[in-house]
Amino acid sequence: MSPQWLELRIQEEQDRRKKEAKTQELLPQAMEELHQQLSACLVRYKEAFGEESAEISNLVSKLRITIRDEQGGKWQQREKIDISLVSLPPAFKIQRGEAEPVLIELGLLSSDRFSYRFNDKYLTDEELSRTILDRSLFPKLME
Repeated sequence: MSPQWLELRIQEEQDRRKKEAKTQELLPQAMEELHQQLSACLVRYKEAFGEESAEISNLVSKLRITIRDEQGGKWQQREKIDISLVSLPPAFKIQRGEAEPVLIELGLLSSDRFSYRFNDKYLTDEELSRTILDRSLFPKLME
């Protein structure tokens, strides 16, 4: 018979591995949910600033958001945001131009919903979309 501490640790490790596998399995769903949420934000932005002012594309391995300004009657790209998934640790990788990428960590809650963490702070869905979009959509506005 093995010691009780060993049985407890084995159970903990089995639970951890099961949760990690479930998280990996659900990562594409997390990306789709993020796509829907950001798309809704961009619909409202385009209503305010013009149909060509923003677009979101669901590419094979990432989301790409393009922000444009109208200058002299032509729409010019001002910002590009690429969002991809990182497997370990599970995270959204946010890349804005040449800036250092930002990671928003993903966790799996018991209800198969995701939690989001950025700079050791848990984010609501609204805070997640703001963290990704705000600086790019409104670069001249202070927080």
